[in-house]
Amino acid sequence: MTVVDAPRARYRQVADELREAIRRGEYRPGDMLPSQPDLARRYGLNQTSINRSIALLRAEGLVRVEHGVGAFVQVVPTVKRTRRVPRPGGGGSSFAEEMRNAGLTPRTQLVSVDTRPAPPAVAERLSIGEDDPVVTRTRHMFASERPVQLATSYIPIAVAGGEDIAHPDVGPTGLYKRLAARGFKVTRFLEEIEARRPDDDEAAFLNLTEAQQVLEVARVAYAGDRAVETVINVFPSQQWRLAYEWPAPGDEQA
Repeated sequence: MTVVDAPRARYRQVADELREAIRRGEYRPGDMLPSQPDLARRYGLNQTSINRSIALLRAEGLVRVEHGVGAFVQVVPTVKRTRRVPRPGGGGSSFAEEMRNAGLTPRTQLVSVDTRPAPPAVAERLSIGEDDPVVTRTRHMFASERPVQLATSYIPIAVAGGEDIAHPDVGPTGLYKRLAARGFKVTRFLEEIEARRPDDDEAAFLNLTEAQQVLEVARVAYAGDRAVETVINVFPSQQWRLAYEWPAPGDEQA
C-alpha cells in the first residue's frame, strides 16, 4: 500500500501522484486510470476522497470522466501558442503550425458567415456604432478531430464590402490579403487576453466541465489608425500555453 503524508490533504497528495504519473507517461493519452475502488485500496482511503482526487484532475483538464466507466487521460496535450513581436513578415505561428508542432493533425471548419449588428464589445473594439453591420465569420478548430478552439471574426461592412470576403475559407493571413486588396493593408495588431467561464455553446463544443475556464484572446487588426477586423479566439485554458517574444530595445532607445 502506498503511504501518503500529513499534513497536506490526502486526496490532494493522490491527485499529485496521479498527475505526475500522467506526465511521466505511465498513463498515456486515452488510457483509463485505475478504478476508484482500486485507487482507494492502493492509498488506504475511502472512495469519496479518491473521487475528490479525480475531480481535481478533471478540473485541470488532465482527464475526462465517463460515468459508469471510469476516468480517461485526455487525448489532446497542452499546446504552445507563440506570438512574436514584431511578427516576422507580418505572420506568426498559425493554428495548423501549432497543432503539427504538437504532433496533432489540424482541421478547421467554417461554421457560418453572415452579416449582423455589431455586439457592444465588438463595436467598441472596432470604434463603430453599436448595431452597425459587421460581416461575421465563425470557425471551429480541431486537433486530431478533437475540438480545441473557436474563432469568430468581425469586419465592418464598410471595410469588408460583403460576405464574399470570407469565401473560400482562409486563415488570418489570407483574410488580411483580401483586406489589402480592398485598400485596407493591416499594419499592426493588438491582443487582449482574458480568463473566464465559457458560455453554454463554448462549453458544449469544447467538452468542458463546469469547473474549467477558457482563455479568450481578442485580436484587433489595424490599417493605419483604423480598426478593420477583430477576432475572438476561445480555447480551453488547460490545453494552451501562451508565449510572447519581442526584441529588447537597443542602447539608443534605453
